[in-house]
Amino acid sequence: MPTKKYHVDLTLEEQTYLQKVISRSGTSSARSKRAYSLLACDRRGDLNWGDKKTALVYHLTIVSIERLRKRFVLEGFDIALNGKKQEVFKDKEFTGDIEAKLIALRCTDSPEGYNKWTFRLLADKMVELSYVKTISHETIRQILKKTKSNLGE
Repeated sequence: MPTKKYHVDLTLEEQTYLQKVISRSGTSSARSKRAYSLLACDRRGDLNWGDKKTALVYHLTIVSIERLRKRFVLEGFDIALNGKKQEVFKDKEFTGDIEAKLIALRCTDSPEGYNKWTFRLLADKMVELSYVKTISHETIRQILKKTKSNLGE
C-alpha cells in the first residue's frame, strides 16, 4: 500500500476552530464535511482515521479526502476549509442578438403540420436559418424561461 504523500497536522487553534465551525448551525454542508474530514485526518488528533474510514463515515470518496489533504498542505488551512473562489467563468455563448432572433422566431407561426413551436423545432430552425452553428432544445428552454416566453400560449 503506498504511503501518503500529504499529511494533516493541525495546531490546537485549528482544531478548536474546526470544532466551532462544526457546532455552528449556519455552516454549509460542504464546509462542515471538510471540517469533519480535516479533524478525522489529523495525525495528532483524537480520531486519526484513515482515508477509507473517513470517506465511509462522511460519505465522501477517497480521492476527495486525498485532495483535501493535498490542499491543506500546499495551499493552507483556510483554502482547505473554505475551498477556492471560482476564478474562471464561462463566457456567455448566446448574445442578446441570438436571443432576440429566437424570440422573434418564437412569435411567428409554427411550421406546417404542427400546432405550436416546440423547443426541438425552434432549435432545428435556429440552425437551419444559420443563426447559430448548434443549439440544444434545453438551451432554447432556458432562454425562453429567462424571457418569460411560454410555449403553451
